Amino acid sequence: MGSSASDGAWFEALDLSLSGDVDGLYVSKQIQQMVRFIRQEAEEKANEILVSAEEEFNIEKLQLVEAEKKKIRQEYERKEKQVQVRKKIEYSMQLNASRIKVLQAQDDVVNSMKEVTGKDLLNVSQHHHNYKHLLKDLIVQSLLRLKEPAVLLRCRKDDHHLLESVLHSAKEEYAGKANVFPPEIIVDHNVYLPPAPSHHKDHGLFCSGGVVLASRDGKIVFENTLDARLDVVFRKKLPEIRKLLVGQAV
Repeated sequence: MGSSASDGAWFEALDLSLSGDVDGLYVSKQIQQMVRFIRQEAEEKANEILVSAEEEFNIEKLQLVEAEKKKIRQEYERKEKQVQVRKKIEYSMQLNASRIKVLQAQDDVVNSMKEVTGKDLLNVSQHHHNYKHLLKDLIVQSLLRLKEPAVLLRCRKDDHHLLESVLHSAKEEYAGKANVFPPEIIVDHNVYLPPAPSHHKDHGLFCSGGVVLASRDGKIVFENTLDARLDVVFRKKLPEIRKLLVGQAV
C-alpha cells in the first residue's frame, strides 16, 4: 500500500514536470516564431524603405538632370539669339556702310561731272557774240521772275561792256512779254560778281558768268549766274543721274 502511494506521487510529479517542460518548449517556439515574424516584417519594411528611397532618389536625380538639361538648352537658346542679333546688327552695319560707300561714290562721280561741266562753262563767256545774247536772255528771265519796276543788277567786271550793249533790248523784251513799262535797271558799278577762276586762284570765290538781280530794297534776290543755273540743273537731274549710275553699277 505504501509503495503504491509513493509511486503515484512520483508519477504525478513526473507528469507535472513533463507538462511544464512541454509548455516551456511551446512558449519558446512561439516566442521564436514571433521574433522571426517581427524580424521578417522589419526586413520587409526596411526593403520597402530602401526601394522607396531608391525610387525617390532616381526620380529626384532624373528631375535634376532634366532641370540641368533645360537650363543648358535655355542658355544655348539665349546665346544663339544673341549671336543671331549680333549677326543681324553686323549685317545691317555692313549694308549701311556699303550703301554709304555707294552713295559716296555716286557723289564723287556727280561732283566730278559737275566740275567738268563747270570748266566747260568758262568757255561760254569766251564766245562774245553768243554770250551777249545769253546775257540778254538771263536778264529777261530774271526780270520776269522779279516783276519789279526797278531793280539792281550785278555782273562780272569783265562782262560790263557786253551787258551795257544788251540792257536796252532786254528791258524792251521784258516789257513786251510782261505787258508793262520797261523797268529801271540800275547797274551796280561798286560791287561786281567774282571773276572767272584761274589756275592761280582755283579755290576762291568765282563766277563763270551771268547776272544777279535784286529788288531796290534788297529783299528779293534772283541769282541767275551760269554757276547757279548749273546747280539747279544738277539738282533736278540728280535722281536721273543716280539712277543711271546704279544701273551701270549693276
